Amino acid sequence: MKILVAGGAGYLGSVLIPRLLERGYSADVVELFWFGNHLPDDVGILNKDIFDVSVEDLRTYEQVIFLAGLSNDPMAEFSPSKNFIFNAAAPAYLAYISKRASVKRFIYASSCSVYGYTENELYDENRPAVSSYPYGISKLQGEQAAMQLADREFSVIALRKGTVSGFSPRMRLDLIINTMFKTAVRDGMITVNNPSIWRPILDIEDAASAYIRAVEASQSISGVFNIASANMTVGEVADLVKATVEPELQLKIALVIKQSQDFRNYKVNIEKAERTLSFHPRGNVRSIVLNLIEHRAKFSDWDNPAYYNIEVLKRLEARLAGKAMSGPGRSGN
Repeated sequence: MKILVAGGAGYLGSVLIPRLLERGYSADVVELFWFGNHLPDDVGILNKDIFDVSVEDLRTYEQVIFLAGLSNDPMAEFSPSKNFIFNAAAPAYLAYISKRASVKRFIYASSCSVYGYTENELYDENRPAVSSYPYGISKLQGEQAAMQLADREFSVIALRKGTVSGFSPRMRLDLIINTMFKTAVRDGMITVNNPSIWRPILDIEDAASAYIRAVEASQSISGVFNIASANMTVGEVADLVKATVEPELQLKIALVIKQSQDFRNYKVNIEKAERTLSFHPRGNVRSIVLNLIEHRAKFSDWDNPAYYNIEVLKRLEARLAGKAMSGPGRSGN
């Protein structure tokens, strides 16, 4: 099977694509490589903007996976306009031309952020999605645009993922467990802004497994699926990171507990994904931290801007602004 992964050189794609190749699939990416290229050499590359992808480009693919877009709230709030273009319009366009190209399945990277702030309830896929922030709104718009194209010939699966953490060759240190690990090792402390807030935590290996389950699902299956390894309060996550790091690295870690307001609070039910996709998570906070410990030498330059998506976006924006300022007939480069 031949699969195209939009945004495949990012944090999750850099873990998912090697696993697809191990299973005998042919995987190509359509990418602008904002975050570099950490993919195997035998991955095919369409080095172009998603909006420049044509029906003819997609004729040979059986499935298309959309991992592209702006990936978190800080990026969305920094550039709301790009957030809606990349997270809502881009997947809508790619799903539309995928269907026209007779692609059999479109898999969309949605997010549990669509739920916004919920009270102490476990949300399944039928509960209201009421986020009032740019990131959650745009992810729901992209999801809805893709889902309305589903029919018997064109399967659409949207994976509403929890907060992903763990090691990737394209590393990020702006995710909950990864951030706690960084400050624990570098500063000897973990700061918890609000210990009572709930988050669905997702091991990056479980996230990759969810996409594999979606790729390999019966052609008759379409739908929206919550994906998480576990639901936990931020306070419990911090306790588990501390309890793993201290004995493994012989460090003493302090907890700094605050009571900051947070407008994101949700926990999700994954029974539909277990029942329909055979998704059964194996990861937990301890396994994520042990994986980070094993690979820590590969990302120990903690302040490298490449590990923080918002910093990459800011630099890209500044570079584009500089090119615009130089313009035709100017000498800047």
